[in-house]
Amino acid sequence: MTHYYLIGICGTAMASLAGMLKARGHEVTGSDAHVYPPMSDELARLGIPVNLGYDPAHLAHRRPDVVVIGNAIPRGNPEMEYVLEQRWRYASLPEVLRQEFLWGRRVLVVTGTHGKTTTTALAAHVLTVGGLEPTFLVGGVAENFGSSFRVTESDYVVLEGDEYDTAYFDKGPKFMHYLPEIGIVNNVEFDHADIYPNLDAVKLAFRRFVNLIPRNGACIVGFDSPHARDVAARAWSPVEGFALDAPDALWRADGLEYTANGMRFRVSRAGMPWATFELPTFGAFNVRNALAVIAAATRWGVSPERIATGLATFRAVKRRMEVRGEVGGITVIDDFAHHPTAVRETLEALARRFPGRPLTAVFEPRSWSSRKRVFQAAYAEAFDAARQVVIAPVFESTKVAEDDRFSPEQLRADLTARGKTAVVRAGAEAIVEYLLGHLQPREVVAILSNGGFDGLHDKLLQALNRKTSQG
Repeated sequence: MTHYYLIGICGTAMASLAGMLKARGHEVTGSDAHVYPPMSDELARLGIPVNLGYDPAHLAHRRPDVVVIGNAIPRGNPEMEYVLEQRWRYASLPEVLRQEFLWGRRVLVVTGTHGKTTTTALAAHVLTVGGLEPTFLVGGVAENFGSSFRVTESDYVVLEGDEYDTAYFDKGPKFMHYLPEIGIVNNVEFDHADIYPNLDAVKLAFRRFVNLIPRNGACIVGFDSPHARDVAARAWSPVEGFALDAPDALWRADGLEYTANGMRFRVSRAGMPWATFELPTFGAFNVRNALAVIAAATRWGVSPERIATGLATFRAVKRRMEVRGEVGGITVIDDFAHHPTAVRETLEALARRFPGRPLTAVFEPRSWSSRKRVFQAAYAEAFDAARQVVIAPVFESTKVAEDDRFSPEQLRADLTARGKTAVVRAGAEAIVEYLLGHLQPREVVAILSNGGFDGLHDKLLQALNRKTSQG
Protein backbone atom coordinates (compact mmCIF):
# COMPACT_ATOMS: atom_id res chain seq x y z
CA MET A 1 0.00 0.00 0.00
CA THR A 2 1.26 3.45 -0.97
CA HIS A 3 0.16 6.68 0.71
CA TYR A 4 -0.74 9.22 -1.97
CA TYR A 5 -1.38 12.86 -1.03
CA LEU A 6 -3.17 14.88 -3.74
CA ILE A 7 -2.74 18.67 -3.80
CA GLY A 8 -5.84 20.05 -5.55
CA ILE A 9 -7.85 16.91 -4.82
CA CYS A 10 -11.28 18.36 -5.62
CA GLY A 11 -10.62 18.85 -9.32
CA THR A 12 -12.79 16.54 -11.38
CA ALA A 13 -9.93 14.38 -12.61
CA MET A 14 -8.00 14.53 -9.33
CA ALA A 15 -11.00 13.38 -7.29
CA SER A 16 -11.52 10.52 -9.73
CA LEU A 17 -7.87 9.50 -9.44
CA ALA A 18 -8.19 9.62 -5.66
CA GLY A 19 -11.07 7.17 -5.82
CA MET A 20 -9.24 4.87 -8.22
CA LEU A 21 -6.15 4.76 -5.99
CA LYS A 22 -8.25 3.97 -2.95
CA ALA A 23 -10.05 1.21 -4.88
CA ARG A 24 -6.60 -0.22 -5.62
CA GLY A 25 -5.96 -0.47 -1.89
CA HIS A 26 -3.79 2.61 -1.46
CA GLU A 27 -4.15 5.20 1.28
CA VAL A 28 -5.32 8.54 -0.13
CA THR A 29 -5.49 11.98 1.48
CA GLY A 30 -5.31 15.48 0.04
CA SER A 31 -6.12 19.17 0.15
CA ASP A 32 -7.90 21.87 -1.83
CA ALA A 33 -8.81 25.53 -1.51
CA HIS A 34 -12.21 25.26 -3.22
CA VAL A 35 -14.49 22.41 -2.18
CA TYR A 36 -17.90 22.11 -3.87
CA PRO A 37 -20.20 19.42 -5.35
CA PRO A 38 -20.25 17.10 -7.10
CA MET A 39 -16.63 16.08 -6.46
CA SER A 40 -16.65 17.08 -2.78
CA ASP A 41 -19.67 14.78 -2.31
CA GLU A 42 -17.84 12.02 -4.15
CA LEU A 43 -14.78 12.29 -1.90
CA ALA A 44 -16.94 12.32 1.22
CA ARG A 45 -18.77 9.21 0.00
CA LEU A 46 -15.46 7.46 -0.50
CA GLY A 47 -14.22 8.41 2.96
CA ILE A 48 -11.17 10.25 1.61
CA PRO A 49 -9.97 12.95 4.06
CA VAL A 50 -9.67 16.44 2.52
CA ASN A 51 -7.81 19.31 4.19
CA LEU A 52 -9.37 22.69 3.47
CA GLY A 53 -6.69 25.10 2.33
CA TYR A 54 -2.99 24.59 1.66
CA ASP A 55 -0.77 24.34 4.73
CA PRO A 56 2.58 22.51 5.09
CA ALA A 57 1.37 21.32 8.49
CA HIS A 58 -0.97 18.95 6.63
CA LEU A 59 2.12 17.17 5.33
CA ALA A 60 4.63 17.68 8.12
CA HIS A 61 2.99 15.45 10.71
CA ARG A 62 3.09 12.43 8.40
CA ARG A 63 5.11 12.07 5.23
CA PRO A 64 3.23 10.57 2.24
CA ASP A 65 5.00 8.22 -0.15
CA VAL A 66 3.98 10.18 -3.27
CA VAL A 67 2.56 13.69 -3.60
CA VAL A 68 0.37 14.18 -6.69
CA ILE A 69 0.38 17.76 -7.98
CA GLY A 70 -2.83 18.94 -9.67
CA ASN A 71 -2.44 20.97 -12.83
CA ALA A 72 -4.03 24.01 -11.17
CA ILE A 73 -1.30 24.10 -8.50
CA PRO A 74 1.36 26.78 -9.25
CA ARG A 75 4.78 27.48 -7.82
CA GLY A 76 4.24 29.40 -4.61
CA ASN A 77 1.58 27.04 -3.31
CA PRO A 78 2.65 26.49 0.34
CA GLU A 79 2.31 22.70 0.21
CA MET A 80 4.04 22.46 -3.16
CA GLU A 81 6.94 24.55 -1.91
CA TYR A 82 7.27 22.38 1.19
CA VAL A 83 7.40 19.21 -0.94
CA LEU A 84 10.15 20.70 -3.12
CA GLU A 85 12.17 21.82 -0.11
CA GLN A 86 11.93 18.36 1.48
CA ARG A 87 12.90 16.72 -1.83
CA TRP A 88 10.00 14.32 -1.55
CA ARG A 89 8.75 12.25 -4.44
CA TYR A 90 6.05 13.99 -6.48
CA ALA A 91 4.27 13.28 -9.76
CA SER A 92 1.47 14.55 -11.98
CA LEU A 93 -1.98 12.97 -12.25
CA PRO A 94 -1.32 11.49 -15.72
CA GLU A 95 1.99 9.99 -14.57
CA VAL A 96 0.31 8.17 -11.69
CA LEU A 97 -2.62 7.10 -13.83
CA ARG A 98 -0.35 5.59 -16.47
CA GLN A 99 1.87 3.84 -13.94
CA GLU A 100 -0.97 2.36 -11.85
CA PHE A 101 -3.63 1.59 -14.45
CA LEU A 102 -2.58 1.77 -18.12
CA TRP A 103 0.55 -0.18 -19.02
CA GLY A 104 -0.30 -3.40 -20.81
CA ARG A 105 -4.02 -2.67 -21.10
CA ARG A 106 -6.32 -1.77 -23.99
CA VAL A 107 -7.12 1.90 -23.65
CA LEU A 108 -9.83 4.04 -25.28
CA VAL A 109 -9.06 7.76 -24.89
CA VAL A 110 -11.82 10.28 -25.64
CA THR A 111 -10.60 13.73 -26.69
CA GLY A 112 -12.01 16.85 -28.33
CA THR A 113 -12.81 20.44 -27.47
CA HIS A 114 -16.42 19.56 -26.58
CA GLY A 115 -18.28 16.48 -25.43
CA LYS A 116 -15.40 14.57 -23.81
CA THR A 117 -17.08 13.91 -20.47
CA THR A 118 -20.43 12.77 -21.86
CA THR A 119 -18.79 10.63 -24.56
CA THR A 120 -16.47 8.99 -22.02
CA ALA A 121 -19.35 8.19 -19.68
CA LEU A 122 -21.40 6.85 -22.59
CA ALA A 123 -18.50 4.68 -23.79
CA ALA A 124 -17.96 3.27 -20.28
CA HIS A 125 -21.64 2.37 -20.02
CA VAL A 126 -21.97 0.86 -23.51
CA LEU A 127 -18.81 -1.22 -23.07
CA THR A 128 -20.08 -2.41 -19.69
CA VAL A 129 -23.39 -3.46 -21.23
CA GLY A 130 -21.30 -5.11 -23.95
CA GLY A 131 -19.59 -7.27 -21.33
CA LEU A 132 -16.12 -5.69 -21.39
CA GLU A 133 -16.35 -4.29 -17.82
CA PRO A 134 -13.83 -1.48 -18.36
CA THR A 135 -11.96 0.51 -15.78
CA PHE A 136 -12.82 4.15 -16.44
CA LEU A 137 -12.15 7.74 -15.41
CA VAL A 138 -14.65 10.47 -16.31
CA GLY A 139 -14.37 14.19 -15.59
CA GLY A 140 -17.73 14.16 -13.82
CA VAL A 141 -20.13 11.82 -12.05
CA ALA A 142 -21.53 9.28 -14.52
CA GLU A 143 -25.14 8.69 -13.46
CA ASN A 144 -25.21 5.04 -14.60
CA PHE A 145 -22.47 4.26 -12.09
CA GLY A 146 -23.07 6.95 -9.46
CA SER A 147 -19.35 7.66 -9.69
CA SER A 148 -16.67 9.39 -11.74
CA PHE A 149 -14.49 6.27 -11.90
CA ARG A 150 -14.38 2.50 -11.65
CA VAL A 151 -11.51 0.05 -11.21
CA THR A 152 -11.91 -3.49 -12.54
CA GLU A 153 -9.67 -6.41 -13.46
CA SER A 154 -10.67 -6.13 -17.13
CA ASP A 155 -8.07 -5.49 -19.83
CA TYR A 156 -10.12 -2.51 -21.03
CA VAL A 157 -9.82 1.12 -19.87
CA VAL A 158 -11.84 4.19 -20.91
CA LEU A 159 -10.37 7.62 -20.19
CA GLU A 160 -11.37 11.21 -20.74
CA GLY A 161 -8.36 12.75 -22.48
CA ASP A 162 -7.84 16.39 -21.59
CA GLU A 163 -5.80 18.70 -23.82
CA TYR A 164 -5.13 21.02 -20.88
CA ASP A 165 -1.62 21.03 -19.44
CA THR A 166 -0.40 18.34 -17.06
CA ALA A 167 1.28 20.20 -14.19
CA TYR A 168 3.38 23.28 -13.53
CA PHE A 169 6.46 21.14 -14.31
CA ASP A 170 4.94 19.48 -17.41
CA LYS A 171 3.18 21.90 -19.75
CA GLY A 172 2.23 19.25 -22.30
CA PRO A 173 -1.39 18.00 -22.59
CA LYS A 174 -2.56 15.32 -20.17
CA PHE A 175 -3.65 13.05 -22.99
CA MET A 176 -0.05 12.59 -24.13
CA HIS A 177 0.46 10.20 -21.19
CA TYR A 178 -2.52 7.92 -21.89
CA LEU A 179 -1.36 5.10 -24.25
CA PRO A 180 -4.41 4.95 -26.56
CA GLU A 181 -5.24 1.87 -28.58
CA ILE A 182 -8.34 3.71 -29.80
CA GLY A 183 -8.45 7.48 -29.81
CA ILE A 184 -11.64 9.49 -30.32
CA VAL A 185 -11.27 13.08 -31.56
CA ASN A 186 -14.80 14.46 -31.34
CA ASN A 187 -14.03 17.96 -32.59
CA VAL A 188 -11.29 20.58 -32.48
CA GLU A 189 -11.73 24.31 -31.87
CA PHE A 190 -9.69 27.03 -30.24
CA ASP A 191 -9.97 26.84 -26.45
CA HIS A 192 -7.85 27.17 -23.30
CA ALA A 193 -6.63 30.59 -24.31
CA ASP A 194 -4.46 30.75 -21.18
CA ILE A 195 -2.10 28.04 -22.47
CA TYR A 196 -2.63 27.89 -26.27
CA PRO A 197 -1.79 31.07 -28.20
CA ASN A 198 -3.92 30.17 -31.24
CA LEU A 199 -5.82 27.44 -33.07
CA ASP A 200 -2.68 26.10 -34.73
CA ALA A 201 -1.19 25.34 -31.33
CA VAL A 202 -4.32 23.45 -30.32
CA LYS A 203 -4.23 21.44 -33.54
CA LEU A 204 -0.57 20.58 -33.02
CA ALA A 205 -1.41 19.12 -29.60
CA PHE A 206 -4.12 16.93 -31.12
CA ARG A 207 -1.81 15.84 -33.95
CA ARG A 208 0.67 14.65 -31.35
CA PHE A 209 -2.09 12.71 -29.61
CA VAL A 210 -3.14 11.04 -32.87
CA ASN A 211 0.51 10.10 -33.41
CA LEU A 212 0.37 7.94 -30.25
CA ILE A 213 -2.21 5.52 -31.67
CA PRO A 214 -0.63 2.26 -32.93
CA ARG A 215 -1.17 0.82 -36.41
CA ASN A 216 -3.41 -1.94 -35.02
CA GLY A 217 -5.57 0.62 -33.20
CA ALA A 218 -7.98 3.19 -34.61
CA CYS A 219 -8.45 6.96 -34.75
CA ILE A 220 -12.18 7.77 -34.64
CA VAL A 221 -12.71 11.32 -35.86
CA GLY A 222 -15.64 13.72 -36.09
CA PHE A 223 -15.70 14.58 -39.77
CA ASP A 224 -18.20 17.40 -39.19
CA SER A 225 -15.29 19.26 -37.56
CA PRO A 226 -12.83 20.37 -40.27
CA HIS A 227 -10.02 20.90 -37.76
CA ALA A 228 -10.50 17.39 -36.36
CA ARG A 229 -10.17 16.05 -39.91
CA ASP A 230 -6.94 17.98 -40.32
CA VAL A 231 -5.30 16.61 -37.19
CA ALA A 232 -6.04 13.01 -38.23
CA ALA A 233 -4.86 13.40 -41.81
CA ARG A 234 -1.44 11.85 -41.12
CA ALA A 235 -2.44 9.19 -38.59
CA TRP A 236 -0.49 5.93 -38.63
CA SER A 237 -3.58 4.03 -37.51
CA PRO A 238 -6.77 3.42 -39.52
CA VAL A 239 -9.08 6.46 -39.45
CA GLU A 240 -12.83 6.02 -39.03
CA GLY A 241 -14.85 9.17 -39.60
CA PHE A 242 -18.26 9.79 -38.04
CA ALA A 243 -20.65 12.60 -38.93
CA LEU A 244 -24.16 13.88 -39.46
CA ASP A 245 -23.28 16.00 -42.47
CA ALA A 246 -20.03 14.73 -44.05
CA PRO A 247 -20.92 12.26 -46.83
CA ASP A 248 -17.49 10.60 -46.82
CA ALA A 249 -17.63 9.55 -43.15
CA LEU A 250 -17.61 5.80 -42.50
CA TRP A 251 -20.27 6.19 -39.78
CA ARG A 252 -23.24 8.48 -40.45
CA ALA A 253 -26.43 9.30 -38.61
CA ASP A 254 -29.59 10.69 -40.17
CA GLY A 255 -33.33 10.73 -39.65
CA LEU A 256 -33.03 12.42 -36.25
CA GLU A 257 -36.37 12.43 -34.42
CA TYR A 258 -36.94 14.24 -31.13
CA THR A 259 -39.21 12.26 -28.83
CA ALA A 260 -40.64 13.02 -25.40
CA ASN A 261 -37.70 11.21 -23.78
CA GLY A 262 -34.80 11.87 -26.14
CA MET A 263 -33.95 11.09 -29.75
CA ARG A 264 -34.17 8.33 -32.31
CA PHE A 265 -31.77 8.13 -35.26
CA ARG A 266 -30.59 5.82 -38.04
CA VAL A 267 -26.95 4.84 -38.50
CA SER A 268 -25.29 3.74 -41.72
CA ARG A 269 -21.82 2.25 -42.12
CA ALA A 270 -19.91 2.72 -45.38
CA GLY A 271 -23.15 3.94 -46.95
CA MET A 272 -25.16 0.86 -45.97
CA PRO A 273 -28.01 0.89 -43.39
CA TRP A 274 -26.65 -0.54 -40.14
CA ALA A 275 -29.04 -0.02 -37.18
CA THR A 276 -31.53 2.35 -35.55
CA PHE A 277 -30.86 3.66 -32.05
CA GLU A 278 -32.60 5.56 -29.29
CA LEU A 279 -30.81 7.91 -26.92
CA PRO A 280 -32.41 9.48 -23.81
CA THR A 281 -30.56 12.79 -24.26
CA PHE A 282 -31.17 15.78 -26.51
CA GLY A 283 -29.17 17.66 -29.13
CA ALA A 284 -27.43 16.82 -32.39
CA PHE A 285 -24.07 16.97 -30.58
CA ASN A 286 -25.17 14.03 -28.43
CA VAL A 287 -25.89 12.00 -31.57
CA ARG A 288 -22.33 12.74 -32.69
CA ASN A 289 -21.08 11.59 -29.28
CA ALA A 290 -23.08 8.39 -29.70
CA LEU A 291 -21.64 7.78 -33.19
CA ALA A 292 -18.12 7.94 -31.79
CA VAL A 293 -19.02 5.38 -29.12
CA ILE A 294 -20.73 3.12 -31.67
CA ALA A 295 -17.55 3.11 -33.77
CA ALA A 296 -15.28 2.38 -30.78
CA ALA A 297 -17.52 -0.33 -29.32
CA THR A 298 -17.73 -2.03 -32.73
CA ARG A 299 -13.91 -2.05 -32.98
CA TRP A 300 -13.85 -3.96 -29.70
CA GLY A 301 -16.45 -6.49 -30.82
CA VAL A 302 -19.61 -5.27 -29.11
CA SER A 303 -22.72 -6.25 -31.10
CA PRO A 304 -25.20 -3.67 -32.47
CA GLU A 305 -27.86 -5.12 -30.15
CA ARG A 306 -25.70 -4.58 -27.04
CA ILE A 307 -24.76 -1.09 -28.25
CA ALA A 308 -28.46 -0.26 -28.70
CA THR A 309 -29.22 -1.40 -25.15
CA GLY A 310 -26.35 0.67 -23.80
CA LEU A 311 -27.42 3.83 -25.63
CA ALA A 312 -31.07 3.46 -24.64
CA THR A 313 -30.21 3.07 -20.93
CA PHE A 314 -27.64 5.88 -20.69
CA ARG A 315 -28.29 8.29 -17.82
CA ALA A 316 -25.89 11.15 -18.67
CA VAL A 317 -23.45 12.94 -16.38
CA LYS A 318 -24.04 15.30 -13.49
CA ARG A 319 -23.86 18.96 -14.52
CA ARG A 320 -24.63 18.13 -18.15
CA MET A 321 -28.15 19.51 -18.71
CA GLU A 322 -28.94 18.19 -15.23
CA VAL A 323 -32.37 19.06 -13.84
CA ARG A 324 -31.61 20.31 -10.33
CA GLY A 325 -35.24 20.85 -9.41
CA GLU A 326 -38.64 22.17 -10.40
CA VAL A 327 -40.71 24.52 -8.25
CA GLY A 328 -44.02 26.09 -9.23
CA GLY A 329 -43.50 25.14 -12.86
CA ILE A 330 -40.00 26.69 -13.01
CA THR A 331 -37.28 24.19 -13.99
CA VAL A 332 -33.68 24.83 -12.92
CA ILE A 333 -30.94 23.27 -15.09
CA ASP A 334 -27.25 22.95 -14.20
CA ASP A 335 -24.78 22.73 -17.08
CA PHE A 336 -21.00 22.96 -17.42
CA ALA A 337 -21.08 24.84 -20.75
CA HIS A 338 -18.64 27.76 -20.95
CA HIS A 339 -17.14 27.74 -24.47
CA PRO A 340 -19.45 29.65 -26.88
CA THR A 341 -20.02 26.56 -29.05
CA ALA A 342 -21.03 24.52 -26.00
CA VAL A 343 -23.29 27.33 -24.76
CA ARG A 344 -25.05 27.54 -28.13
CA GLU A 345 -25.50 23.77 -28.52
CA THR A 346 -26.68 23.33 -24.94
CA LEU A 347 -29.31 26.07 -25.20
CA GLU A 348 -30.51 24.76 -28.56
CA ALA A 349 -30.83 21.26 -27.05
CA LEU A 350 -32.78 22.64 -24.08
CA ALA A 351 -35.15 24.43 -26.45
CA ARG A 352 -35.78 21.03 -28.08
CA ARG A 353 -36.13 19.28 -24.74
CA PHE A 354 -38.65 21.83 -23.41
CA PRO A 355 -40.52 22.94 -26.56
CA GLY A 356 -42.70 26.01 -26.23
CA ARG A 357 -41.31 27.00 -22.84
CA PRO A 358 -39.43 30.28 -22.26
CA LEU A 359 -35.70 29.88 -21.60
CA THR A 360 -33.44 32.01 -19.41
CA ALA A 361 -29.65 31.57 -19.45
CA VAL A 362 -27.50 32.56 -16.46
CA PHE A 363 -23.85 32.67 -17.47
CA GLU A 364 -20.72 32.91 -15.32
CA PRO A 365 -17.46 33.68 -17.21
CA ARG A 366 -15.29 31.41 -15.05
CA SER A 367 -13.05 29.24 -17.26
CA TRP A 368 -9.81 30.83 -18.43
CA SER A 369 -11.04 31.05 -22.01
CA SER A 370 -14.35 32.66 -21.04
CA ARG A 371 -12.55 35.18 -18.83
CA LYS A 372 -10.48 36.40 -21.78
CA ARG A 373 -11.62 38.65 -24.60
CA VAL A 374 -10.88 36.10 -27.33
CA PHE A 375 -14.50 34.84 -27.51
CA GLN A 376 -16.22 38.17 -26.78
CA ALA A 377 -17.92 38.41 -30.20
CA ALA A 378 -18.74 34.69 -30.38
CA TYR A 379 -20.73 34.78 -27.14
CA ALA A 380 -23.11 37.36 -28.62
CA GLU A 381 -24.41 34.66 -31.00
CA ALA A 382 -24.28 31.78 -28.51
CA PHE A 383 -27.43 32.77 -26.60
CA ASP A 384 -29.87 32.99 -29.53
CA ALA A 385 -32.09 30.20 -28.15
CA ALA A 386 -32.62 32.03 -24.84
CA ARG A 387 -35.32 34.58 -24.13
CA GLN A 388 -33.20 36.49 -21.64
CA VAL A 389 -29.63 36.28 -20.34
CA VAL A 390 -28.23 37.10 -16.91
CA ILE A 391 -24.46 37.61 -16.93
CA ALA A 392 -22.29 37.36 -13.83
CA PRO A 393 -19.04 39.28 -13.40
CA VAL A 394 -15.79 37.69 -14.54
CA PHE A 395 -14.58 35.21 -11.91
CA GLU A 396 -11.37 36.42 -10.23
CA SER A 397 -11.15 39.13 -12.86
CA THR A 398 -7.95 40.65 -11.49
CA LYS A 399 -6.05 37.56 -12.66
CA VAL A 400 -6.69 38.63 -16.28
CA ALA A 401 -5.13 41.78 -17.73
CA GLU A 402 -7.77 44.47 -18.23
CA ASP A 403 -7.05 44.87 -21.94
CA ASP A 404 -7.45 41.09 -22.41
CA ARG A 405 -10.45 40.60 -20.12
CA PHE A 406 -13.92 39.51 -21.19
CA SER A 407 -16.52 42.25 -20.71
CA PRO A 408 -19.94 41.24 -19.32
CA GLU A 409 -21.19 44.76 -20.08
CA GLN A 410 -20.17 44.45 -23.72
CA LEU A 411 -21.95 41.10 -23.96
CA ARG A 412 -25.05 42.69 -22.42
CA ALA A 413 -24.92 45.46 -25.04
CA ASP A 414 -24.38 42.99 -27.88
CA LEU A 415 -27.28 40.81 -26.75
CA THR A 416 -29.54 43.85 -26.36
CA ALA A 417 -28.67 44.84 -29.93
CA ARG A 418 -29.80 41.36 -31.03
CA GLY A 419 -33.18 41.90 -29.35
CA LYS A 420 -32.48 39.95 -26.16
CA THR A 421 -33.25 40.99 -22.62
CA ALA A 422 -29.84 40.96 -20.95
CA VAL A 423 -28.58 42.18 -17.58
CA VAL A 424 -25.40 41.97 -15.52
CA ARG A 425 -25.79 41.02 -11.86
CA ALA A 426 -23.06 40.39 -9.28
CA GLY A 427 -23.45 37.62 -6.70
CA ALA A 428 -25.90 34.76 -6.30
CA GLU A 429 -28.28 36.76 -4.12
CA ALA A 430 -28.59 39.57 -6.66
CA ILE A 431 -29.13 37.08 -9.48
CA VAL A 432 -31.84 35.26 -7.53
CA GLU A 433 -33.56 38.55 -6.71
CA TYR A 434 -33.59 39.51 -10.37
CA LEU A 435 -34.87 36.12 -11.52
CA LEU A 436 -37.73 36.08 -9.01
CA GLY A 437 -39.08 39.24 -10.58
CA HIS A 438 -38.47 38.35 -14.23
CA LEU A 439 -39.34 34.70 -14.79
CA GLN A 440 -42.37 33.79 -16.86
CA PRO A 441 -44.69 30.86 -16.08
CA ARG A 442 -43.07 27.48 -16.95
CA GLU A 443 -39.66 29.12 -17.48
CA VAL A 444 -36.58 26.94 -17.86
CA VAL A 445 -33.52 28.48 -16.18
CA ALA A 446 -30.18 27.20 -17.51
CA ILE A 447 -27.29 28.02 -15.17
CA LEU A 448 -24.04 27.81 -17.13
CA SER A 449 -20.75 27.66 -15.23
CA ASN A 450 -17.79 25.33 -14.86
CA GLY A 451 -17.63 26.07 -11.12
CA GLY A 452 -19.83 26.13 -8.04
CA PHE A 453 -21.31 29.59 -8.88
CA ASP A 454 -21.69 30.35 -5.15
CA GLY A 455 -24.44 27.73 -4.76
CA LEU A 456 -26.75 29.63 -7.12
CA HIS A 457 -28.77 26.55 -8.12
CA ASP A 458 -29.83 25.70 -4.57
CA LYS A 459 -30.34 29.34 -3.61
CA LEU A 460 -32.70 29.85 -6.55
CA LEU A 461 -34.67 26.69 -5.76
CA GLN A 462 -34.98 27.69 -2.08
CA ALA A 463 -36.17 31.18 -3.05
CA LEU A 464 -38.73 29.71 -5.47
CA ASN A 465 -39.99 27.40 -2.71
CA ARG A 466 -40.42 30.35 -0.34
CA LYS A 467 -42.23 32.36 -3.00
CA THR A 468 -44.54 29.44 -3.82
CA SER A 469 -45.35 28.75 -0.16
CA GLN A 470 -46.20 32.42 0.38
CA GLY A 471 -48.65 32.27 -2.49
